[in-house]
Amino acid sequence: MFSTSLSVFTHGERFKSQCYAIAFTLVLGLLSVILPTHVAQAADTPAIAAAANIKFALDDIAKNFKQQTGLSVRISYGSSGNFITQIQHGAPFEMMLSADEFYIEQLHKAGYTQDAGVIYAIGRLALAAPKQSPLILDAELVGLEQFIRDGKLKRFAIANPDHAPYGERAREVLKAKGLWDAVQPKLIFGENASQAAQFTISGSTQGGIVPLSLVLAPQFTQLANHVVIPDNLYQPLNQRMALMPNASETATRFYQYMQSPQAQKVLSEFGFNLPKTTVKLD
Repeated sequence: MFSTSLSVFTHGERFKSQCYAIAFTLVLGLLSVILPTHVAQAADTPAIAAAANIKFALDDIAKNFKQQTGLSVRISYGSSGNFITQIQHGAPFEMMLSADEFYIEQLHKAGYTQDAGVIYAIGRLALAAPKQSPLILDAELVGLEQFIRDGKLKRFAIANPDHAPYGERAREVLKAKGLWDAVQPKLIFGENASQAAQFTISGSTQGGIVPLSLVLAPQFTQLANHVVIPDNLYQPLNQRMALMPNASETATRFYQYMQSPQAQKVLSEFGFNLPKTTVKLD
């Protein structure tokens, strides 16, 4: 069985046990990571690896796909970097939806995908904070800068930039605003984008930079506020997907469905920008 680590990287040992407890509770609940329970999957229910930031949108898309076709897919959510390691070690995924282009390109160069795949969505970032947080939110991060200057920032969440594209882009934003050095000692790293969002809404941090697609979910808006971060502060999050050489007919049909106007409409509703072309279904 392939599982996603729940380890959290902090810059203060006193917060580590608290963050593990929060992560364990929330992963089992609100933003649970769904992993395959068996190495061998039924041919008609393909295993699909998907970036954590598309969980809510992809859950809806998979449900619609089943209603329209009668076919099911089994989705695992996690960090794109961790998934390519699993695939390279034999994880039986038939398709991967990455949080950016880099990881699909790496898999393709190594011969783990049928082709270079396609961009299915363009991700966006949000600055978010629990409703009770004193952090003032604004698109240019002026409130965060003042919060830091006043010595009020204690903990701030982003996904781990070493293997989560949304964490890498969050770091770009903080560097662009000249805040990285000041924020870095206060960071709590989520293992993936959804875990960073969990820390942001749980109250274990005063805020975080997380995927817009997650903060737009009702489960999030009930607990936290957010503002959209301008796209020009970070490199584009061109989210690419590809089929593996062992992809079944069901996986292939889901891959095509992801490019359809029906799926693209759902992605748009969750805050994604869209690629220019879509596939018209028969």
